[in-house]
Amino acid sequence: MKSKNKLKVIPLGGLGEIGKNITIFEFGNDIIVVDCGIAFPEDEMLGIDLVLPDITYLKKNADKIRGIIITHGHEDHIGAIPYVLKELKAPIFGSKLALGLIENKLKEHGLLSIAKLETVAQGQTIELGVFKIEFINSCHSIADAMALAIHTPVGIVVHTSDFKIDYTPIHGDVIDLVRFAELGSQGVLLLMSDSTNAEREGYTMSERIVGESFDRVFTGVKNRIIVATFASNIHRVQQIINAAIKCGRKVALSGRSMINVVNVALELGYLDVPAGTIIDINDINKYPHDKLMIITTGSQGEPMSALSRMAASTHRQLEIIPGDLVVISATPIPGNEKTVSRVINQLFRKGANVVYNALAEIHVSGHACQDELKIMLNLVKPKFFMPVHGEYRHLIHHANLSHVLGMAKEDTFVMDIGKVLELDSENARINGNVPSGHILVDGLGVGDVGNIVLRDRKLLSQDGLIVVIITIEKETGTIITEPDIISRGFIYVRESDQLMEQMRKIAVAALSRYDGKEWSTIKMVVKDALKEYLYTNIKRNPMIIPIVI
Repeated sequence: MKSKNKLKVIPLGGLGEIGKNITIFEFGNDIIVVDCGIAFPEDEMLGIDLVLPDITYLKKNADKIRGIIITHGHEDHIGAIPYVLKELKAPIFGSKLALGLIENKLKEHGLLSIAKLETVAQGQTIELGVFKIEFINSCHSIADAMALAIHTPVGIVVHTSDFKIDYTPIHGDVIDLVRFAELGSQGVLLLMSDSTNAEREGYTMSERIVGESFDRVFTGVKNRIIVATFASNIHRVQQIINAAIKCGRKVALSGRSMINVVNVALELGYLDVPAGTIIDINDINKYPHDKLMIITTGSQGEPMSALSRMAASTHRQLEIIPGDLVVISATPIPGNEKTVSRVINQLFRKGANVVYNALAEIHVSGHACQDELKIMLNLVKPKFFMPVHGEYRHLIHHANLSHVLGMAKEDTFVMDIGKVLELDSENARINGNVPSGHILVDGLGVGDVGNIVLRDRKLLSQDGLIVVIITIEKETGTIITEPDIISRGFIYVRESDQLMEQMRKIAVAALSRYDGKEWSTIKMVVKDALKEYLYTNIKRNPMIIPIVI
């Protein structure tokens, strides 16, 4: 069978990592893109704000792109859209809530006028080129989450996106398991299923459990209550507001993303809040402490988030006082454990009573555990299986679950980003790869920070910087004045005069052994001599920058 008669599935993110979810489906001259998310920087990405997917392949095939499909409104599924729309023009299809959140982003980037946003609903089917995309009601930690059944010329692909099976959801209907079973009966070529919680046994608890916990935790509290959670978890925000109303409290919002998301949700009817319940954060001093609840961002301990600023006493409107009840309704994303722990300790130091997930059932995941993943595999009964959305170990655990249920190992594909999975109606194989990776955002700069810059930042953060200023006579190359040495983040100069003096002597000695006039070579000679001396004597490797005047 010719290659152009095959379906290509190309993940550009979301595999072997948490976040940055984006997948290409290509058949002949038609491409659709599912999701377009960001990842947050890892610890070694010093100074980086956001991580975007590499869309080189999409730019090369821009004329084939028929649309971008959004499964739900989380940052790891929509965050890269403003950056991608600057490079590519394509209509965006998503739920009312997801598009409302995307609109906010596009306004900030000045792109709303060029964007074409198309609202879709659960149960709807759209046609884009050869693809028919069916939107299936799902359940996740944000309203209007949707799974996809992508009908292609070679068969049906089911993409669950992020999901859980919650029989008592806060908003909307339960996940449409009946439709998944119907698709399984028709015959599904490929299942792509969420692997985030593939290590966890059993089932994920219902979101409704959290509301019951809030009622217990808040009852009888006489002080202010401050609740930190993910801004996008509108179900959680609704339950916090419900609990506040039961306790007779007004609600104030803190944190830019919290205010933005709640305003969009209120405008679109996703939050049910009686008039007068929400007050401005600047008016909290007008109310007694037992009549106040603050919902804030910062559940992950982000340094500039509202909760972190409260803990550090740098928040403009709110100072933590002894007796405040602070509830952190989230679990740390892997890698954020230290920052969350630091914020909790700071809050305790200020006299707050802190309740977090280890102490009460105040958070549940939005992702399916092993038994739910097995249900999905059994209902869909795919010919081929690709675990998605998770670190590599999550993908392996999910693949192993499919083997337990009887799927052959050769029919299961644990993929890396950039790899191409080619399918026809009978066969599937990994065939080649496309450019992939990450593009780093630092302030307004997109892609101008690479591995070399990150390496330099790491070196500067570990051993500091030494600048050696050498003044020489242009014609003869002789040194006019003794080298001047400036250090930052290396040693405290006043306490190390002897070392600095020795470094000057090393620099002069190195120059005296070199009789040329080539500036680049002069710099290299000084740099090598100082590097060797410092490592031999104090076992440190600062960045050394010689400047020749």
